Amino acid sequence: MSISRSTVLRLVEALPEPEVPMPRVVGVDEYTTRKGRRYGTVLVDVETRRPLDLLPDREASSLAAWLAQRPGIEVVCRDRAPFFAEGATAGAPQATQVADRWHLWHNLGKAAERVVARHRQCLRVLVPDPMAKADEPAPPQEKTDSPWRSERFANRVRARHATVHALLEAGHSRRSIGRQLNMTHRTVKSLADAPKPEDLFRGQWQHNRTSVLDEYKPYLDQRWDEGCTNAWKLWEEIVPLGYRGSYGRVSAYLREKPTSPRPVTTQPPAPRVVTRWILSRPETLTEIERLRLKAVLTNCPELDALTGHVRSFAHMLTERQGEQLPQWLDAVRQDDLPSLHTLAAGIDRDRDAVIAGLTLPWNSGVVEGHVNRVKMLKRQMFGRASFDLLRKRVLLA
Repeated sequence: MSISRSTVLRLVEALPEPEVPMPRVVGVDEYTTRKGRRYGTVLVDVETRRPLDLLPDREASSLAAWLAQRPGIEVVCRDRAPFFAEGATAGAPQATQVADRWHLWHNLGKAAERVVARHRQCLRVLVPDPMAKADEPAPPQEKTDSPWRSERFANRVRARHATVHALLEAGHSRRSIGRQLNMTHRTVKSLADAPKPEDLFRGQWQHNRTSVLDEYKPYLDQRWDEGCTNAWKLWEEIVPLGYRGSYGRVSAYLREKPTSPRPVTTQPPAPRVVTRWILSRPETLTEIERLRLKAVLTNCPELDALTGHVRSFAHMLTERQGEQLPQWLDAVRQDDLPSLHTLAAGIDRDRDAVIAGLTLPWNSGVVEGHVNRVKMLKRQMFGRASFDLLRKRVLLA
């Protein structure tokens, strides 16, 4: 069929929109047409999991006007964005607003991470790692007599050299060997002309080649034994003595020298790691993680209180016991946890929706899936995704 792409788009835009029954439970969320600049609103029937409409912005007035035209809506699932709360209140005052549980848990996790970061000094309690060996450090490996710097690379060259010579002895031509081993003619020639693989290594690959640093190594060894291990300082000392090489060569030489053994200890965990321990179910943690978390909580009463609040909120969320939220908010305010106080103040302003989210079975999971789908459709159209065409594709798909 001889037809232009613009005509196809015009025909698609002219298709009638599908008729959908009056929704009872609506999910609302934002999508982006240009991240950080332009946003829109997607509305989904949570019961049938079908998209209902796309709005060109995320203003409360636009959402309120859309909801006001559908008086049969009983439940509105949303995140805790203020413009969605205002729009749902103005457009559907009869509907029950439900705050999404995932967003509640995500907000709690961010607040918990800020609390842990504020008490990062309490994380310096080091717990012996039962998996780490406290024995004496293993003696440094002696340098091999091989003239090559990289044994791993040398072994690979040995194998290729042996393969090429075996094929030559079997009567294969060099061109045939190059095709079989996927090598260039020059590579096959260099391997075939070398009687032994050691002849292939010259220049930088030789471990025992001469260096401009050789005559200064005794001085560096002496200063190292005296306790000076600062490569930059040693480089500045040998430059007046006539050294004309780079600092990197001095640093590389000193990195190969053995250092004094250090006691084997566990590094203090990062705040994000401790936050993950606190947010995880205790039975999912390993034995080492439980020991380290226990040591941290014993050393810091604030983090111990934070852990109690997080786990009580998790129990309230998973068991859908939203009626316990007022008691949880009162308990949070009694502890010196400013980040949780900020979270509690925000929850208190949206208390009814949060209690409904912790009690009713509805959530915004299906809406998040459609937001991801809108992103895919928008990117498929490579700049032709005007709002009208994008809306038509979302509704007709």
